[in-house]
Amino acid sequence: MPIRVRVPTPLRRFTAGVDEVSAEGDSVKAVIEDLERRHPGISERLLDGGGELRRFVNVYLNGDDIRFLNQLSSKVKDGDDISIVPAIAGGR
Repeated sequence: MPIRVRVPTPLRRFTAGVDEVSAEGDSVKAVIEDLERRHPGISERLLDGGGELRRFVNVYLNGDDIRFLNQLSSKVKDGDDISIVPAIAGGR
């Protein structure tokens, strides 16, 4: 069973409008690499030039923010859920 990745609206143009896709890998970084193979251009929106998660992108592994786990090195297994959530700023 692959990893389920929930894709936010701004990134769905890379997934043909689909809000949930499957990917494989043993870490969050490997899953993002697999997403890039399946949906070219998506990783550029998630990772900066140094291969680190962009500061305005939040990634949750089974509901836990990966910034409080092992970041991109966080281990994943079949059946896990990853949610990509763009940070939203604004207001007063």
